[in-house]
Amino acid sequence: MPTTPGPRTTGATFPLRDRGDACPGALRLHTADDGALARVRIPAGVLTARQALALADAAQRLGDGSLHFTSRGNVQLRGLAAGCGAELADALGAAGLLPSPRHERVRNILASPLSGLDGLGHADVQPWARELDRLLCASEAALGLSGRFLFACDDGRGDVAALGADVTLVAADGGCALLRLGPDDAALSVGADDAPRAALLAAEVFLDAAGSRSWRVSELPGGTAQLTRGVAHRLAAEGVRGRLSAVAPAAGSAPAPGTVTGPGGRTSLSVVAPLGRLTGAQWRLLAAVAERDGSGELRLTPWRGVVLPGCDVPGADLAAAGLVTSPASPWLGVGACIGRPGCAKSLADVRADAAAALGPEASGLPVYWSGCERRCGHPHGDRVDVVATAHGYDISVRGERRHTGVTAPSELAATVAAARTTAVTR
Repeated sequence: MPTTPGPRTTGATFPLRDRGDACPGALRLHTADDGALARVRIPAGVLTARQALALADAAQRLGDGSLHFTSRGNVQLRGLAAGCGAELADALGAAGLLPSPRHERVRNILASPLSGLDGLGHADVQPWARELDRLLCASEAALGLSGRFLFACDDGRGDVAALGADVTLVAADGGCALLRLGPDDAALSVGADDAPRAALLAAEVFLDAAGSRSWRVSELPGGTAQLTRGVAHRLAAEGVRGRLSAVAPAAGSAPAPGTVTGPGGRTSLSVVAPLGRLTGAQWRLLAAVAERDGSGELRLTPWRGVVLPGCDVPGADLAAAGLVTSPASPWLGVGACIGRPGCAKSLADVRADAAAALGPEASGLPVYWSGCERRCGHPHGDRVDVVATAHGYDISVRGERRHTGVTAPSELAATVAAARTTAVTR
């Protein structure tokens, strides 16, 4: 995904979109150096074990055999053979992963992965996400949304509300939801029952305001204040009461790997995929555990992890299979783009270099390795960026470049570790 726009400043310039976005989908494949790429949207990250196995079968039969996670909780299949599009579409459709082929690229919905499982938050937002997805797939107007437009349903803990969505629903006290547009610190308070419909109406108002000029709310030259007023008027016209309200800054975080205990002692299991990639065998193991020892459901997270609701077994077998099940794992917080040889634009095999630079345990800010300045797939928020150039790696902390042209493996590992550790003490 492209770099997330930062806060607005006086005199800021905004992109003028004079063409449709080229964001890949399940039916619109992207050509990469390692073959075609398909991005399968998984609203709220929720899959049944059967759907998970269907994805594994498609990856093995048509692609490189692995499942690649995105920073939006979606799945990418890579190394796909030329001309496999129709076969892939049939497989995904049979698994229920394409409820509306025309809308498949706009089904970008995040939801708090632990919502309804650990007793935290103000409400279980999974029903919001399901209803919003249904409304999206039934909306003719929603077809005009860019494949990059993002919805988020936060249960009040602040985890996905911090991820830069275009339309965010935050569960609040008193059976209400706060509807926030882009990075605005103002929100419209609506009834919880109206929340999914209000989110869709907000997206439709954005389309009316943006036309084809902007793909994201943060790109609107006029800012969000006028857009918020337009949404309030639209809600009122549709019989939905929306009251202007302040929204607190999001402060949540990713689920820690390990056992998650909820009300009544009910447990779930949280795991992370190293560098956001799972082999077919690892993926099938997760599906089997979800079916045998859990609720039969898998929830993918935007932090490239998986939550198995209702799972009451320890993660020893999963750890032995190479999955991250401990918050002390050195893989935690480490991410990377596909790099060489999968991407022609990459200047380095960033995944191999990231593995070689691992410390003894997780420490400090997240670090993201990029094969070029585009920084595809980078996480939202503060981080250490390690970017390959023609002269080595440049290392930045919170956007401030600290080191340039680092090449020696030992120096690279030490420099990255120091950047991650010193960054949190500023």
